[in-house]
Amino acid sequence: MGTLSNRLRTSLALRVLISTIVLSSGVIWLSGSILDSRVSAGVKQVNLDSAINEARSTIVSARYRFILAKSSSAEDIDTLITEIVSSTTTIGARASGRELVLLRGQLVNPVGKDFSTASNLVDPASLPEEFRQTVRRTGELNWSYITIKYAGSLKVPAIAVGDMVSIPKSGRYEMYLLFPLTNQNKTLTLISRSIIIVDIALVFLIGLITWLVTRQVVRPVREAARVAERFTSGDLNQRMQVNRRDEIATLGNSFNEMADSIQRQITRLENLSRVQQRFVSDVSHELRTPLTTLRMASEVIYSSRDGFDPQVARSAELLVGNIERFERLLEDLLEVSRFDAEVAVLEPVDFNLIALINKCIEDLELVAKENGTQIVFKPYSQELLITADARRVERILRNLLNNAVDHADSKPIDVYLEYNENDVAIAVRDHGVGIDQNSLLRVFDRFWRADPSRSRVRGGTGLGLSIALEDARLHNGELEVWGRPGHGAHFVVTLPRVAGNHIESRLIRLEPKDFKI
Repeated sequence: MGTLSNRLRTSLALRVLISTIVLSSGVIWLSGSILDSRVSAGVKQVNLDSAINEARSTIVSARYRFILAKSSSAEDIDTLITEIVSSTTTIGARASGRELVLLRGQLVNPVGKDFSTASNLVDPASLPEEFRQTVRRTGELNWSYITIKYAGSLKVPAIAVGDMVSIPKSGRYEMYLLFPLTNQNKTLTLISRSIIIVDIALVFLIGLITWLVTRQVVRPVREAARVAERFTSGDLNQRMQVNRRDEIATLGNSFNEMADSIQRQITRLENLSRVQQRFVSDVSHELRTPLTTLRMASEVIYSSRDGFDPQVARSAELLVGNIERFERLLEDLLEVSRFDAEVAVLEPVDFNLIALINKCIEDLELVAKENGTQIVFKPYSQELLITADARRVERILRNLLNNAVDHADSKPIDVYLEYNENDVAIAVRDHGVGIDQNSLLRVFDRFWRADPSRSRVRGGTGLGLSIALEDARLHNGELEVWGRPGHGAHFVVTLPRVAGNHIESRLIRLEPKDFKI
């Protein structure tokens, strides 16, 4: 059942085929039922009219012969009745002929011989008493559907037609002609079976026609889907084969035109991207040489600042600081260009993650103290071995800690570590200015700042969090952020313990435990 349900959801042709078969079966069944009912009614009416006409003719003939035999003896009348019965019935009446039943009426003072008789051992009790009363009361031709009962418990459905006749020297008698419906029922059964067979054949043919028609429509759609999948996977030269001039051909031509347009746009964007990446890379490399010279010169000037005028000495300090920032910006731009060109690679090694976290905290301890804050880290143990790119993991930690120090507003910064057999999670929680809901979506954008009016204490490049996210994803990990204005921010990085594996769980909840609305 589940397989059929899946096929119905994924196959338009199957849904159309089943819908058509179900609907056409209902219509054909209704039409067949009406046709069977009308044909049955027509056959029954024809048989009934024929039976009534034959019975009327037979009864009138019998009355005439009884009138002519008014002066005959009882033996002659008995012989006459035998002749009437013999001429009325036929051999094999149980199957298709007629039967005759002659019953004496209810007389107060019956006289003469009782000529009551029934052909072929028909049980007179086959005639319902109510029907007999109607014949006696009206004194005219009446009919009814009955079941003929023969000796030996044989029962046959039939039409009974009766009227009153007068037999000389005996009185009034009920004369019934019984017309078995065996052949009629066989005919109706044959008609019903034929209608059923025709209905089944029609449903099969309609299903076959629907399948053929649907196939003509669905086949190009499937071809379009196949071409679209290959196109999406990167094969931009895929096109639909168009060999017709109908609506499907129009769809194919439109699809091909769209594919051509998309291919041209993608090619143009790829060329533009390559040019931009090459430009950034070339500029970054070309700037390294003059930047090295500037750094060397600035260090010479900076070392002699004590003999300068105070304003010149301050300028020397600003020069060194901005050259250092420029160097970091060049390094970040080179790393971003590697990510954009998809040439960044991991160099995984085994190392102690807890030792690396402690090293990063120690390096930033002086900066944190200058900002009036401290970094708190209390690991469960002193060793946690993972296999990852140590340089990139360290860069993630430094970027998160630097960001926390810049926005802590002299409040402590908490670092948490959770791990299991497959994953490891590190959280950096500050309690400073926080981040509003609208800014959370842009925290990892390049060169974006949550508050442009806020001055940077140490002047970052604006690329740190963006690079940290790329580094985490390069490990098949994830970097997430939570924040509320006035309640600080919470950055959670989750990495597989073996670089390249997929993370299986989020070990640290993104919303911090200390946050209360």
